[in-house]
Amino acid sequence: MAEDIISLIRENVIQGRVTRDDEGLDGGMVGQPGVTELTEKALATGIDVRDIINKGLTEGMKLMGQKFEEKAYYIPDMLSSAEAVGTAMKLLEPHLAQSGIKPKGKVLLATVKGDLHDIGKNIVTILLRGAGYTVKDLGNDMEPQSIVNAVREENPQFLGLSALLTSTMVNMRDTIQALEESGLRDKVKVIIGGAPVSEEYAKSIGADGYGSDGFQALAVIGSLTST
Repeated sequence: MAEDIISLIRENVIQGRVTRDDEGLDGGMVGQPGVTELTEKALATGIDVRDIINKGLTEGMKLMGQKFEEKAYYIPDMLSSAEAVGTAMKLLEPHLAQSGIKPKGKVLLATVKGDLHDIGKNIVTILLRGAGYTVKDLGNDMEPQSIVNAVREENPQFLGLSALLTSTMVNMRDTIQALEESGLRDKVKVIIGGAPVSEEYAKSIGADGYGSDGFQALAVIGSLTST
């Protein structure tokens, strides 16, 4: 029974179904339990929180990522899946400490000064939380000094910077420079991402990593966690 529930959670993440009222990306699923109801059922039946997260939610998002790369689904579809995972994680949060699950690390995320775009950042937030990281979203249009202040106060292991415009990506460099001037650069790993950003640009401004999308960002942070 446990595997059946986990399998349904995984499938409903892919379908982007938060509740039983949602039709699903492929349609015709109204009335069937969504991720919310299935997560509640999994908790009620004593399924390990780790299995709900790893085998259900995270695996569901990985499969969605594959479908996204294959162009079977698109950004709005991915956002629906991310919303379903985010809703489930809120239900699971009170149970994490009881299960002895310790966060893998703390991540601060921000869209840099002058940029109001947050779709990519929101997806990364959901994926990281689903993978077991503590995430604080600082928001959009963040001044370099405001980000520096947050790093000093929160003491994260990672800082993710996002930009969708070529005119604002230069503020990633300014933010890293501000971290250096504040003596905090060596205390945090900086990962950057966004449509105009590249691995070459990341290296040129002294970032520690680059993610072309939310799934690659998760992989990069995972690789840096073990170093």
